[in-house]
Formats: sequence, structure tokens, C-alpha cells
Amino acid sequence: MPFEKIGFIGLGLIGGSIAKRLKSLYPDLTIIATAGHLSTIEQAWNENLIANRTLCGMEDFRDCDYIFLCTPVRKNIEYLRQLKEIIRKDCIVTDVGSVKTDIHREVEALGMEAQFIGGHPMAGSEKTGLSGASEYLLENAYYIITPTRASTAEAIGAFRRLVRSLGAIPLVLDYEAHDYATAAISHLPHIIAYGLVNLVRESDDENETMKMIAAGGFKDITRIASSSPVMWENICLSNREQLLKLINAYIAVLTRTRTDIEQADSRALLDAFAAAKDYRDSIAITPRNGALKNVYELYLDLLDEAGGIATVATILASNNLNIKNIGIIHNREFEQGVLRLEMYDENALNSAVSLLKKHHYTIYERKDS
Repeated sequence: MPFEKIGFIGLGLIGGSIAKRLKSLYPDLTIIATAGHLSTIEQAWNENLIANRTLCGMEDFRDCDYIFLCTPVRKNIEYLRQLKEIIRKDCIVTDVGSVKTDIHREVEALGMEAQFIGGHPMAGSEKTGLSGASEYLLENAYYIITPTRASTAEAIGAFRRLVRSLGAIPLVLDYEAHDYATAAISHLPHIIAYGLVNLVRESDDENETMKMIAAGGFKDITRIASSSPVMWENICLSNREQLLKLINAYIAVLTRTRTDIEQADSRALLDAFAAAKDYRDSIAITPRNGALKNVYELYLDLLDEAGGIATVATILASNNLNIKNIGIIHNREFEQGVLRLEMYDENALNSAVSLLKKHHYTIYERKDS
């Protein structure tokens, strides 16, 4: 075993899932944790997940090999300050936050660059807390690693191996590059979805005609507006610099499109739509393959084992159910299930769900409301 003791500050969905996976892999590993509620610690202790039955103080983390910070970004920074004078010099502190710049800058200010490696597991669920945690949550999901300038090749390599042991796919990025990329592909889309929903809400008539007929593209593009308002307030403020750059860039795109429409510039509109379509179609596995058509899809948990996908395909084929599209979802921050299956029609989808459940697969269906 490459490590003997690991600490968790925060033991919710992500922290709990990592802890469960590590305990499954290394039964003799000592795991300690603290959390916002004593009941979480008691639950983890009753599950034989952690060694402590009461809330840990910071001093208890003194002899850990790794410490995972699994609270909101701003709280992680507070805990980092408390750990500075406590942890061993060879201890690696990491976090699981979706924004990296703030914590990396604090690490630099504290002089802890040799003891910190940032992390962002791109997996999630609508479930929360330790009760929603699963040792397979990170299976085949991207796990972004953001080292510091002082991170040694040895430390990065060891952490990459730890990430792989969780079933995840490690991807090393500069922390600012990470924040810019996630601002573009995750944070800005949420801002757009919230804005579009509020635009329709404010523009609707007294009979709520827009709300009544909302379907298709509107529901697809605004589904993520149902995410936690508190979480997104935190993300927006934590990734403010990168998000503002991209909002300005998006406003420029909208302004250019508005001008093209105002001037009836058919060629410019067609070129812009064609370029967008080509790029969108080049993304192989997507949550939605085109917003204006019905998509009959399901997601399911799949262990990282030889022949796992083939087994699923065989089960369906032997019952005369044809798969239209299939693929692994590596970025599951706001999705569930490792494997995405698209069927040809609703009857085939319903049959596939029923059949796979009989074979004890965990199924997640996307339902619009």
C-alpha cells in the first residue's frame, strides 16, 4: 500500500465516494474525517469507513499522507490555513473544487506549493451527502490534476496513480487553463441557461403561454438551470475573472449575430450556424445529440472490467433491441451513469430499461419536465 493514512475534511458525495473506493481497495488503510455534522461522522464510522467516531480537530490530521479538502472552495481555503503549521512536510493536501485559481493563489501566499496538488473530479449526481456516495462514482470520469510550480514529478506521479486507482482518468492541467476551460464548457452554459429562463419568465404573458408551450430546444438548453443556486453563486464568485472574459466574448458573439440578423446577412448566418454544427457534431459522446429532435437515451453504471460494454450490448441484442449510439461519459459533473445508450424509439428505450434492471444494472433516465 503506497500510503497508510488519509484524511478527509468534508465527507459528502465526492469525498465520501473517494473514501469508499480507497477503503474498498485498501482495507487496512486508516481513514479519518471531519464534517459539518456529527451525524455524518457517526454514519461513516458505523459503515467501518473511518477510524474516528467523533469530529476530528485539525491536530488529528498531523500524520496523514494525503488530506482531501472536500468542502466549498472558500471553506477549503480556511482549512488550508489551519493545516499549514500542522501537517508533515511530505504530506500532500489536495482539494476537489471545480474552481482552482483562488486556492492555488492562497497556497502560493502560504508557501505551501510543495505540499499541494489541486484536483477536480468531473463526476457528480443529484444525490448529496455521504448517503449518496458510491465507490464507483468516479469510474471512467476525468479527474483534473493541477500541480503547483513546486510539485515534484514524483509527487505528481504518485497522485496520478492514486487517481487511477479510483477508476478515474487523470488529466494534468495548469490551474488557470483549467478555470478558463471549465468557465467555457460548464460555468458559462449555466449562466446562459439561467439568463434564458429568466428572460422567458419576465417576457411571458399573464396566461403563461411561453411556459405552457415550452419544449424541445428550450427544455434541453435550460435543463441545467435547475442546479443548486447556492453552488453556482459560489462558482461565479470564485471563477469571476475567467467567467467575465467569456461572458464578454459571448456578448460579442451575440452582438455579431444580432447585426447579421438586422442586416439580413444570409451568408454570415449560414456560415456561423454551419461552423457551430460541424464543431458540435465532432463531439462524439454528448448529453444531447441535437436539441430539436427526440432522443431516447439512458445512462447506466458500468464497472471498469473487460467486456463490460460487450455484455450490455449482448443482453440487448439477444432481445432484438438495436442500439443507435453508445459511449462512455468521461465528464459527468452534472450527469449520472458511466455508459450512455441511445435507442431508436421510446418502446425500445422502455424495453432496454426494464431488461437491464432485471440484470441488476443501475439505470438513470433523463426526464424532461
